[in-house]
Amino acid sequence: MAAAGLDTASPETASPDAARPETASPDKPSGPRRPGRPRSEQADQAIIDATLELFAEAGPDGLGIEQVAARAGVGKATIYRRWPGKEDLLVDAIGALRPDLPQPQGRSVRADLTALVDALCQEAADPRRARQFALLHGDGLKYPRLLAKYRQVVLEPRRELIRSVLRRGVATGELRESIDIDTVMLLLSGAAVARGGPGQPADPRYARRIVDELMNGLAAR
Repeated sequence: MAAAGLDTASPETASPDAARPETASPDKPSGPRRPGRPRSEQADQAIIDATLELFAEAGPDGLGIEQVAARAGVGKATIYRRWPGKEDLLVDAIGALRPDLPQPQGRSVRADLTALVDALCQEAADPRRARQFALLHGDGLKYPRLLAKYRQVVLEPRRELIRSVLRRGVATGELRESIDIDTVMLLLSGAAVARGGPGQPADPRYARRIVDELMNGLAAR
């Protein structure tokens, strides 16, 4: 006699479902989860380009994810899968900018500074760049992360390029050893931005005049 409480069902009398192998439920994956759709570099670039265009047109306050999606030709969900919000998208878009300044040739400090200042003047006259400069004069206070990224990725590399030419000028004896590198750098870049406002045609002679006047006071004697 079987002990009480024990299942005495024989293989022949066991439930038909007991020996049946377990099958995957149609609602559950039968294997490892497949990876999501891979990110498209083309879509990423279209989103970044659209963001920079709209940023130039309307500034950070006038830019929205819906407008970016329409301009880039993607869905809003595509953007939100990559960036949680507008400021995060703007930070990455600003990070995609690169200093588009001529590399110093290294033969003449005067010639290198003139080329750099001329490039800055032309850039300042470009209305598409006006919103970037506005980050330094008000907009950046509302978007501190955006301002920090702009300083890191755009502003500081340009300033360092000018500093490197000035340091070389001191080393070669073209400039006085006593000059204040940072002050001179700000004088050059500030003069370029102040003269070349949006819509103002860039005057190729202006950069040479700036550098010539400055060199008159900075040249080694």
